[in-house]
Order: sequence, then structure tokens, then C-alpha cells
Amino acid sequence: MFEPERLMLIASPLMNKTPAFDRAAALAHAKDAALHIVAFDYVDGLATAGLVNERALREMREGYLLRHREWLEEQAHSIRNQGVQVTTEVVWVAQPLEEIMVHIREINPSLVIKDLEQESWLMRMLFTSLDLRLLHDCPAPLHLVSKVTHALPRRVLAAVDTFGPDDQFAGINEAIITHAEKLAAQCDAQLHLIYAYDLTSVFASQDAVGFSSDLAQTLYEAEEGAFNTLAAQFGVPDECKHLVMGYPAKVIRAFAETESIDVIVMGTVHRNRLSALLGSTTEQVAYHMPSSLLVVNPRSSEHRASE
Repeated sequence: MFEPERLMLIASPLMNKTPAFDRAAALAHAKDAALHIVAFDYVDGLATAGLVNERALREMREGYLLRHREWLEEQAHSIRNQGVQVTTEVVWVAQPLEEIMVHIREINPSLVIKDLEQESWLMRMLFTSLDLRLLHDCPAPLHLVSKVTHALPRRVLAAVDTFGPDDQFAGINEAIITHAEKLAAQCDAQLHLIYAYDLTSVFASQDAVGFSSDLAQTLYEAEEGAFNTLAAQFGVPDECKHLVMGYPAKVIRAFAETESIDVIVMGTVHRNRLSALLGSTTEQVAYHMPSSLLVVNPRSSEHRASE
């Protein structure tokens, strides 16, 4: 039996309309999906009983939450006018990650949407940000919105990696393209496919003494063949497939900026090893990208079920 999609928007707790609202509304309308908007709220000053009694503190907190619910309903009203079924919720919680995961398990959304929080490299070294935790742990496809030139995406880029398939999660490239293809079809957007071929990774996997230009050419031709086979499997035309030599994060960011890509679709990780979680290409792209990101978690039950 067909079940309609349901999207989940994690709203900013600051009561300001962010780019993710426009993207969520446009996608819900295009997908004919219901939208649940939830804000995970917490204000330190209203959580401390040092200056007021417990009753006054509770009343202040409830008044604040009421204003937040009313504000969220105002945003939902404008989205409902577009023909989208919208529900709203405000949750008081100091550390939202666990509560977000509970909501995802209960709602089972086909897509989780959230604004990307830009942080300095020092902050990322000192603290594990919510976005980074979601990149690693979110069981549903996660759409991190950086900026929205077009509320409804017009150009979608699927970023794959065909090198060393025996070391990858099975079917991860196919899952990436499938999600990108579905998004492009629903939005009437153009789909592009890119593979950033990193020669340094190839070199590192070979015996440095025995590595030669002839071997490099042979390996490149093998990777080109694998990439073309993958593109042909999904009917990607020649003008929309791009095999580019270079460091993956830089190549993907540069291509997205040059080609005005609205959404980059990637896997959270490609390879089933601990080191793949640290400084992954997806994480590097997320914090320096000129467009929004949609990530597919190869550890999710949805992906495992499709294998």
C-alpha cells in the first residue's frame, strides 16, 4: 500500500524564518508530502531558578513556549496556503540530539531538513556540533540547507566514488543516485553526476616504488569505465556526467559553484571503517559548500533494506 511522504523540518530555536523553511515548503509541495515542523527550544535564563521562584520560572517558560508555538503556527499558515499539510511542535530540551532521534524514529520521515550551522574550524575541533552528529547518526536522508537561491531545486548533483568498491558499503553509489534522481524528478530539475578522481588516494593504495605513469593511466581508464557503467545504469547523458581529477571536496565545491548547483547529494561515508568518519569528504563539503547538501546514511535501515 502506498504511503505518502512526510518531511520533518528542524526549525531554528531563535524564532526567525531561515532558508530551510522555504526549501521545506517547496519540497513538500513538489513531493505532495506532509510537513512536520519542530523546534527544539531552550533558553538558559529561563532554565535557572537562581533569581525567581519555581512557580514564576515555570510561568515565564510557558509564556515563552506559547509565543514560540504561535510564531511557528504563523509560518505554518503561509505554507498551508500553498496546499501543504503542516503540523508544528515546540519541545523544551537542553541537549536536542537524543530528542531529535526519538522524533525521527517516531515520525519516520522520508527526509529531515535543517539549516546548516556554519562554525569555525576551532569550534569544530573543540565541540561536536549538532550538524556533525546528525551527519553521522541520522537514520533518514538529511538535507542541510546552506542557502536557497531557488526554493525548489533546479540543478541536482550526485557525487559518487567508484574507487575500491570492495571497501565500500554495498550499493552506496546506487543509493546516492537513486535519491538524487528521485529529487530531480519531483522538482523537475536537471540531474548531474560527478566523480572526483583523487590520484593521491590511488597512489597511497599502491606500492610507491612500483607506481608509474603507465599504471596511473591504466587505473584512470579502469575508473573511467566504472564511472561510465554506473552512469549508463541510470541513463545519465554524457553532457551531465563529469569525471574530474582532483581532491574530492575541492572539486565538488568548485563544480557546484561554477554550475549553480542547488543540492549536492552524497553519502555520509562510503567505506566501512572507523577512519572514514573522521574528516570525511562529505563533512568537508558541508562546511564550505556554495549550495545545500542531501546526505544518505549507508548504515540506515532504509539503505540496508534496499540492498
